[in-house]
Amino acid sequence: MLVRSAVLLIALLVYLIPDTGFAQQNLTMPMDSPYAQVVQRIGLTDITITYHRPGVKDRKIWGGLVPYDQVWRAGANDNTTIAFTDPVSIAGKEIPAGSYGLHIIPATGDWTVVLSSVYYAWGSFSYDENEDVLRFTVKPVAMTDLTERLIYYFDNPTDNAVDVVMQWEKVKITFPVTVNVKDAVLKNIRMELRSLPRFFWQPWNQAANYCLQNDINLEEAMTWVDRSIAMNENFNNLRVKAGLLEKQGQKAQADELMKKGIAIASEAELNIYGYQLLGRGEPDQAIEMFKLNIERHPDSWNVYDSLGEAYAQKGQTKLAIEYYQKALDMVNLDNHKKRIEDILKNLKAQ
Repeated sequence: MLVRSAVLLIALLVYLIPDTGFAQQNLTMPMDSPYAQVVQRIGLTDITITYHRPGVKDRKIWGGLVPYDQVWRAGANDNTTIAFTDPVSIAGKEIPAGSYGLHIIPATGDWTVVLSSVYYAWGSFSYDENEDVLRFTVKPVAMTDLTERLIYYFDNPTDNAVDVVMQWEKVKITFPVTVNVKDAVLKNIRMELRSLPRFFWQPWNQAANYCLQNDINLEEAMTWVDRSIAMNENFNNLRVKAGLLEKQGQKAQADELMKKGIAIASEAELNIYGYQLLGRGEPDQAIEMFKLNIERHPDSWNVYDSLGEAYAQKGQTKLAIEYYQKALDMVNLDNHKKRIEDILKNLKAQ
């Protein structure tokens, strides 16, 4: 009776489940051309290439498996895609943020790279030139070594650009992607300042300081730093506002604000500011800050260490040795002791 009930249940399930769904169930198996994805961040902008990696497998690739003068899917299986989280520039044209189908037309001369607005197709079989967002040419480079499986990667990254590289068999093509990093950062700043960071003084000051350091968006930056100061007036935001005032030609007001900021600066804040002055090639001003820190914090070995470094950078070896020795006499941390001892050894050998 139990067996008969089970048979009836299976028969009922077969009847209820559509034939196409029941008869074509497949297991997940390894693909001949495995899935791959590569991502590069430039500034705050992510560039993502998603593709499948066919192998050479002793076949003739260019002009064979991949014919010349025909649109190729730039990989295997689905559309190869390239996606940008912010607008970018390729071949002198601005490309909006989004995902694009990436196609390549190999040739015996220059190759053509195509970005299509359709990124969800299967390969290039439904490719339509009317959907092109961008077409440009590149020169293929012959390689000595064989690259068995197709690979995309990023090369030569800078602060605002990176090269996209496709390499397969014994051919490589490259094209640069440029990002307007400052615009992307400003867009992100405005977005984040609408969220939780808006309730703290630090993000408003960070936003203003980014504009100060990059000499952009100074008017809005002033409103941001004023918001920070209203929440918590301190050396950091007063210094940023002073910098913005100086950019606007209001040096007297900037100097007064810096005096006010320095008067309330902590040991760490003065020390950081001193190193920023050193980094800007202003050792005399840095020495003033480090000396002031010694007056305020004479029991801190770190302030003597910093002043010693400033004198060393300025080339005043005798004074550098004097203050490094004071730091060494006070420090208790073994790693810093060793570091200062090595510095003194080198200074005394000069």
